[in-house]
Amino acid sequence: MSYKLPKLLYEYYDLEPFFDTKTMEIHHKKHHQNYINNTNLILKKNNIKDIKINTLISNLDNLSIPTSQKEFLRNNAGGHANHSFFWKILKKNTKPDNIIINQLKNEFENLENFKKIFEKIALDFFGSGWIWLIKKKKSLKIITTINQNNPLMNYENNNKLGLPIIGLDLWEHAYYLKYQNQKNLYIKSFWNILNWDRVLQLFLKK
Repeated sequence: MSYKLPKLLYEYYDLEPFFDTKTMEIHHKKHHQNYINNTNLILKKNNIKDIKINTLISNLDNLSIPTSQKEFLRNNAGGHANHSFFWKILKKNTKPDNIIINQLKNEFENLENFKKIFEKIALDFFGSGWIWLIKKKKSLKIITTINQNNPLMNYENNNKLGLPIIGLDLWEHAYYLKYQNQKNLYIKSFWNILNWDRVLQLFLKK
């Protein structure tokens, strides 16, 4: 099995004016495709077959591949997993369900305060990476990961950070064509195209 570029459930222009058409096209066709190509290359070299991407990134430390290739695979398989997740949580004109609103109220006082905290952490993040809202057991937490790391990967004491239910790409390639150095505007625009229906599905997932 080779990983393939997933088809989007919308057109590149459907997220205008918040995410511009050209950035979406380049982000999907070029950046995401490159992560897939590199991942497939390493898997083929090491005769690794028939493994779902989330299973792969959750078990990177257990793979029998040369150490010199593991970091390369971590970055590229993570890139494929992260972007596959990202495309599915983008959609205009959805609203958070009361289940999500109440959970955010429990954890962050209210929806607006959650957004404020999320935006500040994202804006303060230095370098390339991602910001996530994760679920672990029955609680929610905002975290960041560097490069293309994913919360499902193994971290300290062989524990995963949690299940991602929201994720925002903080690499410059995700926003620079439209927003240039105004990262704050990119982050704020995200709320207009966050697919809250998908967030609810992920939150309710066992």
